[in-house]
Amino acid sequence: MDDLRNFTTTDVLLPPILDTDACMADLPRLLEPWDEAAAAPVVDCLSRARSHGGWHWPDRPVVFVSDPHADAEGFLRSLIAAGVIHRSKGRIGLTPFGRTAHIVLGGDALDKGPSNLALLDAIADVLDTGADVTILAGNHDLRMRLAIGSVRGERSALTEHLFVRMGRKILPALREVLTRFVMLEDIAALPPEDVCKARLMPGEDWSTRFATAARPELPAKVITKEIRKLEEKCAKFATDRARIGMTHRELLAALLKCHDIFLEPEGHYAWFFERMQAVARSGSLLFVHAGLCDDMARALVRDGVEAVNAAYARAAEGASLGFYFGPLANLVRTKYRASDCALTAAGVEVLNRAGLHMVVQGHVNNHAGQRLLAKRGLLHLEADITLDRASRALEGLDGIGAGATLIFPSGDVIGLSRDHPRAKHFAPERMAAH
Repeated sequence: MDDLRNFTTTDVLLPPILDTDACMADLPRLLEPWDEAAAAPVVDCLSRARSHGGWHWPDRPVVFVSDPHADAEGFLRSLIAAGVIHRSKGRIGLTPFGRTAHIVLGGDALDKGPSNLALLDAIADVLDTGADVTILAGNHDLRMRLAIGSVRGERSALTEHLFVRMGRKILPALREVLTRFVMLEDIAALPPEDVCKARLMPGEDWSTRFATAARPELPAKVITKEIRKLEEKCAKFATDRARIGMTHRELLAALLKCHDIFLEPEGHYAWFFERMQAVARSGSLLFVHAGLCDDMARALVRDGVEAVNAAYARAAEGASLGFYFGPLANLVRTKYRASDCALTAAGVEVLNRAGLHMVVQGHVNNHAGQRLLAKRGLLHLEADITLDRASRALEGLDGIGAGATLIFPSGDVIGLSRDHPRAKHFAPERMAAH
């Protein structure tokens, strides 16, 4: 483990923050060694990295912030905490450090709350500063895209259930879109309530048609589970809809408007999905929302990151559950369950031989800062630190979340979170030297 004497000051590894709003008083400003780096499975990963050519670090700082889940303030405070932006009277700008950094938003911008649109507006404000930002897809972002796509075009057994399948968690976003973007004439142009309901809900014979149509795409076990899950969601949908206070006409109007603002080239938020990538690479690091499987490991090494991102973008348009449960979407939704696409020792070996030694991810939220652990023999850094207030309230965390993962060309990795008393420090090459 690194010499503890290195952790007594706030050196350049913790960039200065400009906190004119005095919102970061409880942000840690001292470093401590990352305890999990000494765990045997992590040490094994580091040993394999050394045996496969060692580490290659980004040529400039990377700031990874993940899973803001519709909490603009948590997102902005995280960038302030990382020393990337300053804010005064609601206006933000880049700091000198921010102008050198590459910001990676690790997915799941949407859902939960307090406001999806406020979060998107905050991201847009950061982009307007000239910041270098990569937006990764998360499973909640994908859910929104699939729900939007499900109500347009001809109905199909493979897609007509996707709004109910994906929609409960996006209902607050639809309420926001209804309030801000839907006009009275948009609703007036729609058919009666019962027709709109039929457009949103799967048909009575859907399960039979789906079982037949899905057979070429999905295993029988997955088809059976999907039908059962959809029955449960349909039974709860009326309650969910009543809670959000929207008619079926209003829901359909909001969904159609979402298509205009998110997926049309001139749409207000068209940049969000246009910019979205499934994976990013910098040196020995892969940035992805959830994780990998053997198929994606091989594709990334064989075809490169750009090709995988292009394939994801193509497949996400008009996608069915074959895509949702397949290797590409697995990048944004896996938790390495038996039902997920598998990452095995063979896939890890492919990555290691190509010089890829660590996955930096979101998706799995933590309550005491970031975590280092081996998953399927591959080093992962879990960087979802529970930013959004909805999750924090449910999980017993106070206030507004803030934190980021900073990765430097020197090979220093910093996990910063207001929910851990010190910033965690990991320097694998220096550890290897002791």
